[in-house]
Amino acid sequence: MKFIFAQLLCCLAFTAAAQDTTMLDEIKEGEPSSEKVYGIFKSTRVVNAHSVDMLRKGNLDFRILHRFGFVNNGIKELFGLDEASMRIGFDYGVCDDFTIGVGRSTLRKEIDLYGKWRLMHQSRGEKARPFSLVIAGGWLAWTEESFALVKPGTIDRFSYYVQLVAGRKFSSKFSMQLSPIFVRTNTPLGGGDRNLFAAGIGGRHKLSKRTAITLDYHPVLSGLGDNNTNPLSVGFDIETGGHVFQLHLSNATGMNERAYISETYGKFFKGDIRMGFNLSRMFQVGKRKK
Repeated sequence: MKFIFAQLLCCLAFTAAAQDTTMLDEIKEGEPSSEKVYGIFKSTRVVNAHSVDMLRKGNLDFRILHRFGFVNNGIKELFGLDEASMRIGFDYGVCDDFTIGVGRSTLRKEIDLYGKWRLMHQSRGEKARPFSLVIAGGWLAWTEESFALVKPGTIDRFSYYVQLVAGRKFSSKFSMQLSPIFVRTNTPLGGGDRNLFAAGIGGRHKLSKRTAITLDYHPVLSGLGDNNTNPLSVGFDIETGGHVFQLHLSNATGMNERAYISETYGKFFKGDIRMGFNLSRMFQVGKRKK
């Protein structure tokens, strides 16, 4: 898998240096010589991970992420439908290049806050930039009751992460990103080390005008517990009125960075797969940008 990831990294670096003649058919004659590329992934998340896409200024995104139990639990658990985990979040575009968000997860009764900055925006033309570059950082705290003999303190419940995301829209149908992430957990809940580093890759292939297949994979390179596995998710995106409704399959239970990096136990290719969906509803706060 590391060899495959290295090949994809080389592919992204090589292709980003070349001129893409098939991208952005909507650019017309007479428009500015430099045109920014939008809708690389059509959503601010691939499945679990941040994507390079950002909210526009004044956009408020209300997101519901829902995931069921393992399908291979069989009919006794109605193929996982009797079990559910979810995250509810609000994301807000402070400006076109800065987004903030807050969320609450049922797993560990966890609260998360994050900020996301766009450092470079992919563009085409005389002053072309080959890819978009985003950095995201967040704080998380689990609040469920502990039954340990030694009760955790407030600081023990905190986790932090920083993630760098580099993505490119190669054509009107295909986009890819690399998203390495570092997670610091003051009290590891899923075993393993306090410090975890994972590589990350995301992809999107458009099937039709309103549908696409997405892939989200984060192999943990250091600090993973013996019983833990790498999170892998595959999504089916449906664009509806400018928003994206996503159905997906994943081996991860958690839907924030600490949870899906450090607390994934299912083995995807051995049937430990959870069905789920991501739903967002966009609101405009204040005047629209002209």
